[in-house]
Amino acid sequence: MRSRSAIDSLRAEIGRIESVRRRSAAVLPFGIALLDAHLPGGGLAQAALHEVGGTGNAAVDGAAAALFAAGIAARTGGPVLWCHARADLFAPALAQAGLAPDRVIHVEAGDEAGVLACLEEGLRHGGLGAAVGELARLPMVASRRLQLAAEASGTLGLVVRRWRRPGDAALFAQPTAAATRWRIAPLPSTPLPVPGVGRPRWRVELVRCRGGEGAAFEVEACDEQGRLGVFADLGDGSAAARGTHAAA
Repeated sequence: MRSRSAIDSLRAEIGRIESVRRRSAAVLPFGIALLDAHLPGGGLAQAALHEVGGTGNAAVDGAAAALFAAGIAARTGGPVLWCHARADLFAPALAQAGLAPDRVIHVEAGDEAGVLACLEEGLRHGGLGAAVGELARLPMVASRRLQLAAEASGTLGLVVRRWRRPGDAALFAQPTAAATRWRIAPLPSTPLPVPGVGRPRWRVELVRCRGGEGAAFEVEACDEQGRLGVFADLGDGSAAARGTHAAA
């Protein structure tokens, strides 16, 4: 009996380890070959933490970073937890990036310590498609806790770095445990044959990628399904993403 109990316990532990490995191997592709080729497994690791930031303190930079994260979250299954310190999230803009209002659970945590606590709880829950937190600072110890929580549950974690004060953008240079780090910069929108504003465009820079190389891409912003677009090649009209290598 004691031997049978030990074997059963060992089998259960092996099953748990294999389950964690399967979750860790799952990825979420962007659907753009040139971009996905720079990510291990061909997409964002779902059981991991990812960072997104703008290029500066301007509101347009923060909006581009938030919409990039919203597009990623939109392509996961299940509800999305979005934690922030202030109630300044514009739901219609998230919907335009594919993240419908009825999928989002908003948490106004009051301060960044509260955002970290709520984000970690969301990642540990295991019943979410993604958990998003808006933070100016992300200490290494806190990022490790978030990464471990994402690995344990299989939930994709996103930290949107929101710069509240001049100089905060410099914090993005500090190391964290996130699997990838992205920097988003707005570009002139897609030209239209008639007066008006075309689809927004972004410069998407993969600043850091664990197990991969950094690179930069020029893409069209997320559509209503959360998918990035590619520029039409001006030479022959074919669709092709434009990318350049960058240091990780």
